[in-house]
Amino acid sequence: MKIDDPRVAENLGELVRLLAKIEDPELIEAFLRCLLTPAETADIAARWALVKALGEKIPQRKIARELGISLCKITRGSKELKKPNSAFRRALALFESLG
Repeated sequence: MKIDDPRVAENLGELVRLLAKIEDPELIEAFLRCLLTPAETADIAARWALVKALGEKIPQRKIARELGISLCKITRGSKELKKPNSAFRRALALFESLG
């Protein structure tokens, strides 16, 4: 599927609704590990670590060094975090509220 294929939005929406309904974190993790390759799993984990590091105001070069992520990806994440009503900021706030 190409990124502009309408099925991308359709299938992503279905996946989002499914994950929102699952209340068992172990099932979600097992499902994601089945759905994604090990490399994709590591990439998503690194991107979440990036979002958390940006939220903690860790310098971008240190994030790049510690996580092995390009400055380009870090800059993109930083820009997303600065947007009004940022989904990253809202997700970080929810994560922090979990304690």
